[in-house]
Amino acid sequence: DLIRNVFVFPHETQNSRVLVKVKPEQPLQNFTVCLRSYSDLSRPYSLFSYATKAHDNEILLFKPTPSEYRLYVGGKFVTFRVPASTVESEHVCAGWESATGIVGFWLNGKPWPRKGLQKGYTVGAEASIVLGQGQEQDAFGDGFEVRQSFVGEISSVYMWDTGISTPQVQAAMHDMPSQTPVFGWRNFPYEIVGDVYLKP
Repeated sequence: DLIRNVFVFPHETQNSRVLVKVKPEQPLQNFTVCLRSYSDLSRPYSLFSYATKAHDNEILLFKPTPSEYRLYVGGKFVTFRVPASTVESEHVCAGWESATGIVGFWLNGKPWPRKGLQKGYTVGAEASIVLGQGQEQDAFGDGFEVRQSFVGEISSVYMWDTGISTPQVQAAMHDMPSQTPVFGWRNFPYEIVGDVYLKP
């Protein structure tokens, strides 16, 4: 249970990351990922990476600039433009459903206009799930890009194998999820690699 704790990524590095010790055994037709991040980086960085042997960007929550987020599904992405943060923590959720391809995105509990991506696609199982680093397919679970490494704090990480509503997003924002996640901050299986620290 990591409530009131954060992972601190203190500096740019090629190999420091947090592995989420969950191996999804079933392909996904739907998912939602939520997390809180706090960073003053202006360059691109990866927050949440779910890589399979087929796709390094099977699911990727990526921030290319201070004023946009990207959600990748199966190697393709949609972009959500956001106000450039004045160095405040940001809570984001991104959800996707295969049947319609609709992607939902929430910033600090507020829904953005929905977009479409990869209708009919199935997200692969047996994934490597990593916080704070993007993954490269040629080295499954092991190839990382220093220029996309995260520096800052990450907390309140949740993933569901379902869609999510705005009230459920707001509940997750306060670490009071109303539906049981695949994994979440109140029962978070993790392994730290390199210079990352769990701090109150």
